[in-house]
Amino acid sequence: MNNPPFSNDPSLQSTWTHRLWVAAGSTTVFASLAKSVIGGFGSHLWLKPALAGYAGYVLADLGSGVYHWAIDNYGDESTPIVGAQLKASQGHHKWPWTITKRQFANNSYILARAITFILLPLNLAINNHVVHGFVSMFAFCILLSQQFHAWAHGTKSKLPPLVVALQDMGLLLSRKDHPGHHRAPYKSNYCIVSGACNKVLDESKFFESTQYP
Repeated sequence: MNNPPFSNDPSLQSTWTHRLWVAAGSTTVFASLAKSVIGGFGSHLWLKPALAGYAGYVLADLGSGVYHWAIDNYGDESTPIVGAQLKASQGHHKWPWTITKRQFANNSYILARAITFILLPLNLAINNHVVHGFVSMFAFCILLSQQFHAWAHGTKSKLPPLVVALQDMGLLLSRKDHPGHHRAPYKSNYCIVSGACNKVLDESKFFESTQYP
């Protein structure tokens, strides 16, 4: 990819395959959430699944940063399994604005596919509502993390008011903070769910200390 894609570029459009993977991933997430909610009703114990959900939200932010760092620094489009995402990531770093033109399913289907394969057997094998409190929130945030990322590149006037409010509250990746990822030395702000973990990771130079040539 030597030239920036336009909004009608096929590489930015969603296909039916993309949409089906997002539908499958979403179904497994909501099945997990349902197990947590139903289990909570049955036991009248909400604190543990609620805390597990919060832990899932925090660790999803951390996990998104680790994964983002890995695909930014290692591999290329020929890498098995994640090559397509590596290619998209490299294009995004050349032209950051293009993520705002990428359709939702196109932007999210790779994560949705991974979630489907991981969550489906967990849904079949585990009924513990606390476990599903964690799993459903973690998977939900990971599935939508690329959309949160896209919103962080958007302009305030073009974003839904609820998204702007959640960004300003620090619950979603901030429009103000994420652009630092695209400025030299390009070694910060990797987390893309809430971005809350970025401060600790960046100040401790965690990624710099673990990176190898």
